[in-house]
Amino acid sequence: MTHDDTLRYPGTGIRNEIWGMTVTTAGRQTVLPGSGYPILSHPSRYLFSTQKGRILNEYQLVYITNGGGTFSSASCPGEKVTAGTVLFLFPEEWHTYSPDKETGWEEYWVGFRGGLIDSLVDQKTFTREKPVLDIGISTGLISLYEEIISVLAHEDIGYLQLVTGIIIHMLGSIYYTEKNRSHTDTATIEKINEARMLMKDTDCRMSIEEIAESVGFGYSRFRKIFKEYTGIPPARYRLQQKLSKAKEMLTCSMMNISEISYALRFESPSQFSVFFKNREGISPSEFRERNRLHPRISYVQ
Repeated sequence: MTHDDTLRYPGTGIRNEIWGMTVTTAGRQTVLPGSGYPILSHPSRYLFSTQKGRILNEYQLVYITNGGGTFSSASCPGEKVTAGTVLFLFPEEWHTYSPDKETGWEEYWVGFRGGLIDSLVDQKTFTREKPVLDIGISTGLISLYEEIISVLAHEDIGYLQLVTGIIIHMLGSIYYTEKNRSHTDTATIEKINEARMLMKDTDCRMSIEEIAESVGFGYSRFRKIFKEYTGIPPARYRLQQKLSKAKEMLTCSMMNISEISYALRFESPSQFSVFFKNREGISPSEFRERNRLHPRISYVQ
């Protein structure tokens, strides 16, 4: 531990759970080459033997910004850790990690729990099977860790709510960066984007299979790559685009429901209405009534 290390363990309460998440710990530390790990300045509930590991009752994001080491968990045994790696720790999941004796490492961490992150995990946004995320060195993410540490030090009114917002930002940033770094094949990305443009075009009569073929893929491979890149299958993506276009036309155009349904290539207005209501919970007419942008009327005297 060095004089620049900072450890925060704020008191938490039910009130901040209303915001969907509450912070439990945050800090940064430098582990010098040859030093023991973990440091002994942590509360007992966070200490562990690197041989035996530990189980926490919270989530943590541990960001390694220098050096390297190893990580292992119940769902992910034996991963190498390098600078630019985020370790995503899950509650009730055995894990252990430590820096290499030769290099040591620098780490930032933040711990949290709550219904919001539980929901993201339930949706497989983050998974126990992939807790080691390679995002590279991000000065923006480091700044977010530093901001959390600073806010926790001052404990101004509303500080826990502010930290919750920063953690949500961090989760989004980590997810975005890791997903985009994992798709570095420029040619493939261009083909997927070309397919997306075709799916957004309401005049395009091509099937998903035909779109896949037009960009040089067999359907099975196209569907797999498309879902990896966008997070959803191509057929669902196309329906989302059609729904988005329908809402835009209902809100901004003077076309009637029948005209919109045929413009979007539905077989009938009734088919369009069923499609829309199944997804929005209200009919196209009701949606238009609630959301239509009425033109501004000027009166000349």
